[in-house]
Amino acid sequence: MSENDGVVFEIAVAVPKCGENKSGDDYCVEVLVNELRRKGLIIERVVGLQNEFIKLAAPLEVLGKAAAELHFRKRTHIGMDFPFEWDEAEAFVKLPDGSLFSWCERYRCYNHILYGIVNTEKSVLKLKSDRTEVDWKPGESLLRKLESVGIVKEVFPLHDEKKRKQLLRSWAMNFTSQPIDDICSYYGTKIATYFAFLGMYTRWLLFPATLGFTVQLVDFGSFQLLVLPFFFICVISWAVLFFQFWKRKSSAISARLQIYQFSQSEQSSSQSPTELMKKQSTDRTKEKAVFQREEWFRWLMRLRNDALIIVSIICLQLPFELAYAHLYEVIGSDLLKFCLTAVYLLAIQYLTRMGGKIAVKLIKYENNENAEYRANSLVYKVFGLYFMQSYIGLFYHALLHRNFKTLRQVLIQRLIMSEVIENLLENSIPYLSYSFRKFRTVRNKLKREEGQATEKARPIPRVEKDFLKPAYAASIGQEIEDGLFDDFLELVLQFGMIMMFACAFPLAFAFAAVNNLMEIRTDALKLLATMRRPIPRADATIGAWLNIFQFLIVMSICTNSALLVCLYDREGNWNLSPGLAAILVMEHVLLFIKFGFSRIVPEEPAWVRAARRKNATQAEQMCSKQLLRSISGDEKLFREAKKNE
Repeated sequence: MSENDGVVFEIAVAVPKCGENKSGDDYCVEVLVNELRRKGLIIERVVGLQNEFIKLAAPLEVLGKAAAELHFRKRTHIGMDFPFEWDEAEAFVKLPDGSLFSWCERYRCYNHILYGIVNTEKSVLKLKSDRTEVDWKPGESLLRKLESVGIVKEVFPLHDEKKRKQLLRSWAMNFTSQPIDDICSYYGTKIATYFAFLGMYTRWLLFPATLGFTVQLVDFGSFQLLVLPFFFICVISWAVLFFQFWKRKSSAISARLQIYQFSQSEQSSSQSPTELMKKQSTDRTKEKAVFQREEWFRWLMRLRNDALIIVSIICLQLPFELAYAHLYEVIGSDLLKFCLTAVYLLAIQYLTRMGGKIAVKLIKYENNENAEYRANSLVYKVFGLYFMQSYIGLFYHALLHRNFKTLRQVLIQRLIMSEVIENLLENSIPYLSYSFRKFRTVRNKLKREEGQATEKARPIPRVEKDFLKPAYAASIGQEIEDGLFDDFLELVLQFGMIMMFACAFPLAFAFAAVNNLMEIRTDALKLLATMRRPIPRADATIGAWLNIFQFLIVMSICTNSALLVCLYDREGNWNLSPGLAAILVMEHVLLFIKFGFSRIVPEEPAWVRAARRKNATQAEQMCSKQLLRSISGDEKLFREAKKNE
């Protein structure tokens, strides 16, 4: 079976090349292949230059039965979500491309099938290979066992070449729009939400970029002193409106892409309601004590870890940042300043990633409730590290030395150099890593065949190319977050830099807009061409990053007010009455606008609220009808039993 026959292989299992030690096929791999076939999967074995790959595809019926076992909840044609049943598949809504399951759902079905192969015998099975002897214990997952002994190197998703090439044309090479539905279908809702946010953010940046360009380059004569306060008010109002309208768009996207999302119902208890009520009444006090103890323990662990991060920032990172800012202030040569900034940015990247990895290790001991809480805790901790290294030097120049010429130079260097370094690192390193691994694979193949009569050199199979590509992982590690962590962090740091120092350098918004226009295409090319297909995530919001954006808006109100005081106080005595009072009044008005607009602009479109209420009403009506039927049926049975007596 091949892809030319209409089968799309979505998962691959990498195993050592059979017979490379001249001992024939690996029996453990043969057992795995036979078990996969018994599960109903379609298999194609591909021999690469260095490894062998088992490509897997699943018929719809196999996926449907796995989805029923996993208790998926899917949208039905009446607009409500019900547990999926394969026998009632026609009642559930299909995706726009005609498939029944999204990529996120299919991936979890594959995982359930692959890791669900267990030893059903009562005794240990001996699986011999040319490398080791494997003891397959009763009830143990075969794939996990083979992964632990190194026979299975990796299980990874495959690119669908037809859809990948289509996205290259309609997305990576298209500078006018983004096919969010197609991105969601291929990558999942989390990546689609990121690109929807990036696209909306870039479009909205055109207004402050145009206004900042005008303020920076046009001389307004006698009104020049009023221009910066007006620009400041416009920028803060723009930021507040943007995030309020993003919340609306996010809820609309979530409602529209809900059929792509993965949902799972809780396992139903095997106990009867009467038994559960008795247990609840007898164990209520013990359960309450256990929950309270776990809650306080989690809180104390988070408090300890947050304190460790804050102390490390104050004691380790703050002196480093102040030393760089002081050296930059005292150095006279512009060339030396440029070189110092370049060295600083490279060094701080390494140091901050080390801090992020330490934060990951600390979070493992926090006992958070779920993966979302762990991810949010990581976001806040790592952002604290990056916030210090990104802005403390700018605060030093702006508020302590009040040197706005140096502040503008630093902003330009940070915006240009940091963006260039980030783009080079995130795009060149994956390509260089893939090229190096590909070169090493071909070289090792030639070394093994040296002195042997071989046929024409065989090209690297497509599945092996996917295997050699780097995974879409975060720079601090992939245990909690994927590569979107770095992409969101880059956006947050850029937003903070252009907002908190808007009055000092209005042209920064134009730099950010140009960079984001390129960022969309480079990120798309990175995902489609130089990296593996990411493991899908079903989150449909930007999570903790939204709170950080809101925090930066409040910070920008305070910092820009201080900048205006410094700009207009030429004598340095902070006595600007009544000008200082006007700036303070403006600050309070902007804070009121920030928190007041959340009430003025609804966070949810009317059609989303109406659809949710309709679904809730339908669910209530259906449940009430079923309950009434069950009550009337019980009453009839009671009457019949009474008559028989």
